[in-house]
Amino acid sequence: MRKHIVAGNWKMHKNNQETIALLEEIIEKKEANTTEIVVAPTFVNLLTAVENTKGKGITVAAQNMHQAEGGAFTGEISASMLTSIDVKTVILGHSERRAYFHETDALLANKVDTALKHNMRVIFCFGEELKDRQIDNHFKVIEYQLRDALFHLEKSDWSNIVLAYEPVWAIGTGETASPAQAQEMHKFIRTLIDKVYGHEVADNVSILYGGSVKPDNAKEIFSNPDVDGGLIGGAALKAEDFLAIVNAF
Repeated sequence: MRKHIVAGNWKMHKNNQETIALLEEIIEKKEANTTEIVVAPTFVNLLTAVENTKGKGITVAAQNMHQAEGGAFTGEISASMLTSIDVKTVILGHSERRAYFHETDALLANKVDTALKHNMRVIFCFGEELKDRQIDNHFKVIEYQLRDALFHLEKSDWSNIVLAYEPVWAIGTGETASPAQAQEMHKFIRTLIDKVYGHEVADNVSILYGGSVKPDNAKEIFSNPDVDGGLIGGAALKAEDFLAIVNAF
């Protein structure tokens, strides 16, 4: 049975003291729940987050990592650096990384391979832009992104893959795909994986929705059979809002 997961991507927000305060509030107010809670603070606060969430039922993830094992890559972070502080989940392929740092599917395939080599779990992001949807090309875009970045993997690798569909036009814009649109795309993704890897892999991979999920729309989005959780941006920065989304299941 696949997991329900709600992951908070904090992006470039929260200094060290603010990180501690937000984590303390989440820990204090969270209810007993089978939904996995993931938080992804900025790199400089990852160790703080790990230390403050030990034994609290919260997973700490990195927002990115480099594909190389090490070397002259100023400002970059390697998989072994993350695992050395007990960070074993990483977000890869976020639309902001693709747009602002020109990350391609080929590059992301390398990053995924490196993460899996280090026994890390990957939350892999992908999604179409508004222009793709307007010309009815969104299904092809999604298929190409998955094919080029993930479909070289072995079946066994998929136990460490979580998918996060994020329609780029609905990130930070206040726009949200309708629950029907989210379900339509999630079902397409699951069917595509079924065709390539078979029913067992398709049925067990968690597919998250990422695109302006808020407390007032989370329950309706999560009620769809192929939506297994959310990758949350702005709403993850307030404990009350984030936990309301977690509890939407």
